[in-house]
Amino acid sequence: MLARYAAHDEKTRGRRYPEAPPQYRGEFQRDRDRIVHSGAFRRLVYKTQVFVNHEGDMYRTRLTHSMEVAQIGRSIALALNLNEALTEAICLAHDLGHTPFGHAGQDALNDCMREHGGFEHNLQSLRVVDELEDRYAEFPGLNLTFECREGILKHCSAANARKLGDIGLRFLERRQPGLEAQIANLADEVAYNNHDVDDGLRAGLIELSDLREVPMFARQLLIVEKKYPDINDRRLIHEVVRRMINGIVVDLIERSSALLRDADPVDINAVRMNDGPLIQMSDALWAEHLELKRFLRERLYRHYRVQRMTRKARTVVTDLYRAFMEDSMLLPDEHRAVVQRLAGEHGEAGRARAVADYVAGMTDRYAIGEHERIFVPGQRS
Repeated sequence: MLARYAAHDEKTRGRRYPEAPPQYRGEFQRDRDRIVHSGAFRRLVYKTQVFVNHEGDMYRTRLTHSMEVAQIGRSIALALNLNEALTEAICLAHDLGHTPFGHAGQDALNDCMREHGGFEHNLQSLRVVDELEDRYAEFPGLNLTFECREGILKHCSAANARKLGDIGLRFLERRQPGLEAQIANLADEVAYNNHDVDDGLRAGLIELSDLREVPMFARQLLIVEKKYPDINDRRLIHEVVRRMINGIVVDLIERSSALLRDADPVDINAVRMNDGPLIQMSDALWAEHLELKRFLRERLYRHYRVQRMTRKARTVVTDLYRAFMEDSMLLPDEHRAVVQRLAGEHGEAGRARAVADYVAGMTDRYAIGEHERIFVPGQRS
């Protein structure tokens, strides 16, 4: 019962390496299953969202974040008669290329790689599913469908797009991705904004009193306080955050339904040719969403405790990258072999990319452990 403009399994643009159709499941279900079984997906459990893994067991990680994004994305896709399995697959895969220590790690690795094409976690996620996962006998990576890979690659410079063939073409032609990819993009924003509020309050880095100046939060807070005057703080926060998410999702579904009715695309290709995205929030709610985003940037992400973590993260990532570039004998055997192979094929740029792949694939605690083993006297190697 999918809408005609949804992504349909039988009309997929296929995989990089041809395969027989799956039995008893669809093409996009196969994508989702391969992502869930990948090593990169499992490692997300020990990768930072905002707080480093060892700072507490209750904070979100990249894995729990990806699952929350998938839950939101599936709800929207189901309401709009779009492909739920594809939406879920994109949501689960969107952070596979993230470095340890979140954006701090990415920024540090990008600085290190500046002379060799830079580093961007979105491109790295595509690289993980296309090249780096090492599980199947007949092809590198996970060999996902075009539609799933299209959704994973949310942003791309023109220079990088030219290197990516058909998957990069839409950035050169300024076209849209499919609707399932558009859902995943917004579901990511909804999840991290609202759940970072929850984690920031739990950590004591922001206070309820601070959030009373944020319209999206304040509106739900007043409703909950009036309806449940004796509620404790923990339940109060959870109740407000879940109502915020629900309000955004309802608004997003209703606004997108109206846009789809007006545009009336005949198929997914018509969606791609549309002047702008067809999955959107209302203008009023989008403005509130951006205001919450600004609040988090100023009050949470720039909090001195988060900045201290950021400083340490940048140091760890930068030190590891430089050490491995200077002396590949510090690398485990299998990774040293990859560095040597890519250096032989692409020179110094290949060597740098292989080192970046190794560092980016680390979890927070593995990166900390590697740093101690290499730089701290007395640590076992």
